[in-house]
Amino acid sequence: MNTLNQDIKQKLSHLNVLEKIIAINVVVFVIGVILKALKAVLPYFISLKWFELSSHLSELIVTPWSFITYAFVHYDFIHLLFNMLWLYFIGQWFLNMFSKKLAINIYFLGAIAGALVFLLGYNLLPNVFNSGGRLVGASAAVRALLIFMCAYMPQMDLRFFMFNIKLWIVGAAIVTLDVLGLGSINAGGNLAHIGGAALGFIYAMQYKQGTDIGKGFEMLVDTITGWFSKSGKSPLKTVYKQTNKKMGGFKKEEFDAFTKQKRIDIILDKISKSGYDSLTKEEKEFLFKAGK
Repeated sequence: MNTLNQDIKQKLSHLNVLEKIIAINVVVFVIGVILKALKAVLPYFISLKWFELSSHLSELIVTPWSFITYAFVHYDFIHLLFNMLWLYFIGQWFLNMFSKKLAINIYFLGAIAGALVFLLGYNLLPNVFNSGGRLVGASAAVRALLIFMCAYMPQMDLRFFMFNIKLWIVGAAIVTLDVLGLGSINAGGNLAHIGGAALGFIYAMQYKQGTDIGKGFEMLVDTITGWFSKSGKSPLKTVYKQTNKKMGGFKKEEFDAFTKQKRIDIILDKISKSGYDSLTKEEKEFLFKAGK
């Protein structure tokens, strides 16, 4: 048993942050299947209903955590499969160019934006959207990551069978389908998709101008996780501490990391304006190595 636990921990440690989110989604899905089976035997057994996002504000007050937890709940295997496949491929692409913290910010803010648009639609337009809707699934969060990429690098080519398609065309097509889907049976889901897409687009536009609109959310997450982390203080006094050399007021490691990120930003800006093919061989190699 100890060997099995060690193997699981080792494999999880090698997953990137978005792959870990995929793993959580899969685990929650399995739990949902088990709870559904138990419900036939124990009718009053706990269910995942408490993690779904209800369109009724009275229920939302009781379950405020559902603003985020709904994005981890899937009941249909096909729904889970397509969302996780999208997240996996977009995640590999995204993390080759941007930091994991940026990915987390966009993902969770996309989920929150999707929830807000869903609630606004059902509560401000009750005659258009039938009351009693409940929202589940990671689609809004995944949309946010995808549309961020499409908006940040609109001229980059995406290989589609034998053709190259600009990313901005892909993004525009997906948003158009979501808007058309507002008249379908999955109107609530499409509302959330639009919210996630809007967040991704706004985030990309601001990020291109040097503003990270997710910094506040990032600080909040760091504060909350800090409450549960062990204190790094030692009861022993420090007698000797070696100081690292500094460059321009920064440690050498910090300066190198800043310089590397700055070069990545310049290359990404070049891609967004002129496309990936405009990069030199050296720039392509640097971006590939940075992604590693």
